[in-house]
Amino acid sequence: MPLLERAIHKSSSRRASLDDLLEKHFPYLLTADDTADLLRTTRKAIYSMAHRGELPGVTRIGRRMLIRRDDLLRWLDESRAPSPKEQRR
Repeated sequence: MPLLERAIHKSSSRRASLDDLLEKHFPYLLTADDTADLLRTTRKAIYSMAHRGELPGVTRIGRRMLIRRDDLLRWLDESRAPSPKEQRR
């Protein structure tokens, strides 16, 4: 079961915000697999994005690659396209 689905499943309240779920169930440093689950892509794509410098918050410890959760979430929020409702305002 992917990490995000486990977080939602573990949540006692279905009304909990996504931010609360992420902070409660996702570690501060995500692995490539965690990041791939969150972005709904493959582990290989995550490594490629990191190699090209497209992924924020990448930290390397030896051969291990970790991604800072907060940097990733901020990047996702900043790079999202506005919804049609937001464009009408």
